[in-house]
Amino acid sequence: MRLRLPSSLVVLLAGLAHAASLAAPWSGQPLWWLQMLSLAVLGWQVSACAEHETSWSSSTWTAPGRRSGWRRAMWLGWVFATAWLAGTFWWLFISMHTYGGLPAVLAVMAVLALAGALALIYAAACALFFRLFSVARNAPWAWSALVLAALWTLAELVRGRWLTGFPWGAGGYAHTSGPLAGYAPWLGIYGVGAVAAWAAFMLPGLRRAGWPSRGGLAIVFVLPLAAQLAGQSFTHSTGSQSVALMQGNIPQDEKFQPGTGVADALRWYGAALQGSRASLVVAPETAIPMLPQQLPAGYWAALQSRFASGAQAALVGVPMGSFSEGYTNAVVGWQPGAAQPYRYDKHHLVPFGEFIPPFFKWFIEMMNIPLGDFNRGPLAPPSFDWKGQRFAPNICYEDLFGEELGARFADPATAPTVMVNLSNIGWFGNTVAIDQHLQISRMRALEFERPMLRATNTGATVIIDHRGEVTHSLPRHTRGVLEGVVEGRSGSTPYARWVSLLGLWPLWGLSLLVVAGAALLAWLRRP
Repeated sequence: MRLRLPSSLVVLLAGLAHAASLAAPWSGQPLWWLQMLSLAVLGWQVSACAEHETSWSSSTWTAPGRRSGWRRAMWLGWVFATAWLAGTFWWLFISMHTYGGLPAVLAVMAVLALAGALALIYAAACALFFRLFSVARNAPWAWSALVLAALWTLAELVRGRWLTGFPWGAGGYAHTSGPLAGYAPWLGIYGVGAVAAWAAFMLPGLRRAGWPSRGGLAIVFVLPLAAQLAGQSFTHSTGSQSVALMQGNIPQDEKFQPGTGVADALRWYGAALQGSRASLVVAPETAIPMLPQQLPAGYWAALQSRFASGAQAALVGVPMGSFSEGYTNAVVGWQPGAAQPYRYDKHHLVPFGEFIPPFFKWFIEMMNIPLGDFNRGPLAPPSFDWKGQRFAPNICYEDLFGEELGARFADPATAPTVMVNLSNIGWFGNTVAIDQHLQISRMRALEFERPMLRATNTGATVIIDHRGEVTHSLPRHTRGVLEGVVEGRSGSTPYARWVSLLGLWPLWGLSLLVVAGAALLAWLRRP
């Protein structure tokens, strides 16, 4: 007797596997094969959600249609995506419950509600796929897989942009290592995810068509092609520079407390900034947790004086502004001979963390978290020029939006040579969130062939080279200064060129074109 699991349970387990593939909980490393396998399971279940009314023949799928079939496909897509997304950002529970004081039940419900709401996007994609092919006759599975991949890509794009976007956990992040990483400088994260989705959705068809087949040979061709692409380079060195990246490990529940965390941060970061001998010193997001005018007398002036002469510069995370002009989450840069300090103001703000969406003030008032309503900085600000390198700061999860960082590459003469991420994700404890954010930064390095410096409060504080490899790192949740050398790069990848000019519209357009073609064929083939 063969045990058959309910399809809802199968896709739920596949969704959890998809979450684990982005950064394995036991190692923190991405598992590209698991990401593709989990998507293949979803494609298999969606295509066979009405198995007794669906027949397979060779490499074709003939489905006479079923009124309830699209609802079943929608349900399976929703279960998969809810499990995947909740399994990806479950650590939001820690920020709301452990640090925010929200009752555990409400915190769990909030995470599930967010995951479930975002999962509706993927559910709609699966439902539309079934509707398009339930009336199709003899549709080649390679074409069906392409349409499903296009719909899946559209869902990823919608999640990445809708209501300011929350693309954390996009499937492409499982491919910072592996055979598809070579597509990153050509297609970017969403393009890598689209290729992976197509290859994954081909697998259910191969199960019926046998091996080898034209579809199987296509997949075999895709992987060596990516490896070949990975061997190409579009950038060249602009020289090396020593850096010191600070990790204060200030406990999150004390970070903004005047008598404990604030005093500790001012003491430790002040001493570390004064004592460093690297060419560039970087302190993380809100390393100085007070406005300059609120600091003890002489503190801010002493830091400015420290870097007003000599051969060193610094980038320091600090809130800026005033009650009258508003506040920003900022980075201040000091270097010898500068008439005014450099300033970068965060552009892409975190919902609930840095601005309160309409109608949600009641929810924020239930938590004891120091949140603010910050002003936005410009989309493509100037870089911090120092010793022949152009350092481009971004704060916290801004490096999640590669298309926005890409706007800085519109003019090759002023494009960054080094990217710098200043973060504090101590809100989420010692969890896989640290590893997931590291994979995000690695993908940005691959897309633009630029090194990424990461200075964080609790981790991961690392130096990533232009190939996306971590060359130096500090242990997470420890206090220390990471010293190393970074090599700047100049030149533009294909992705940097097209995304800086067109944004993500080429991917929107290609995906919509495929779906429109499928809709036209479905209309022509209707019974």
